[in-house]
Amino acid sequence: MRHRAETHTLTVNTQTHSIQVEPDTPLLYVLRNDLQLNGPKFGCGLGECGACTVLIDGVAARSCVIPVKGAVGHEVTTLEGLGTLEHLAPIQKAFIEQQGAQCGYCLNGMIMTLQALLNRNPHPTEAQIRNELKFNLCRCGTHIEIMAAARQAAQAQS
Repeated sequence: MRHRAETHTLTVNTQTHSIQVEPDTPLLYVLRNDLQLNGPKFGCGLGECGACTVLIDGVAARSCVIPVKGAVGHEVTTLEGLGTLEHLAPIQKAFIEQQGAQCGYCLNGMIMTLQALLNRNPHPTEAQIRNELKFNLCRCGTHIEIMAAARQAAQAQS
């Protein structure tokens, strides 16, 4: 049985949006296609790679496997909602300064996952950072720079 499109009210990056889609539509599709937010990327579509990571109520979540109906009533934050070009979030600033990207595909997931970690633990150890990132896939080899950016962002929390 096919669902019919319904109106869903979402709060994304502190703004309220009314979106008409089927309730099981992946949140990622709504963010990218309806709200034109390109931070979250489509990677595997299975919640395995982390490219689509967003924050839901401050916690990292894989938006490719969360239906839009699951985000109703929650605060969704994408990479675009962390900071602005004029006022970067510390994690964004750190990734730029440490050159923590090559192809940039994993970047959204790395930054959003680290932001979720910093939300609950402003001063993580290197082991905690590594543990947090272990399910975010990066094939370019910028792991050293990503770790440096994570440490810099944690220090900026002071």
